[in-house]
Amino acid sequence: MAKEFTHLSNTGVKMVEVGNKAVVKRTATAKGKIHLQKFTIDLIKREEIKKGNVLTTAQIAAISAVKSTHHLIPLCHSLTITGVDVDFEFGDDFIETNVIVRCNGKTGVEMEALTGVSVALLTVWDMVKSVEKDENGQYPSTRISDIVVSEKRKE
Repeated sequence: MAKEFTHLSNTGVKMVEVGNKAVVKRTATAKGKIHLQKFTIDLIKREEIKKGNVLTTAQIAAISAVKSTHHLIPLCHSLTITGVDVDFEFGDDFIETNVIVRCNGKTGVEMEALTGVSVALLTVWDMVKSVEKDENGQYPSTRISDIVVSEKRKE
């Protein structure tokens, strides 16, 4: 018996039809971490990174990424996002971000939340790379990890 794939057709790739699905309030939360030197985290807390306010810049980047997800991931539907929250928590050697995305739509917002987290963490890296870089131009302490969907709801 041949497998049926939801995103493939006889002529190639297709976007799944969601037109007949009901509009539902949907929420997804994703989180992830960036591991940094304690020195760098202290600079971020004191807003002493030369490029500017790291966390505010990362929040803006995350929100922009959420809204652009369908441009980045080929088979994602364009969604009308109704809200995005981006928060940060500090650990001794990491910063964790949580991105909550809400929409009223016919498909979920997990990819949008994951994209928001990923871009927020990449933005932090970009903002701090000058202080994280070692004498060889490498980033031995800098690492992004643990990006996951931590909650998904529809009402």
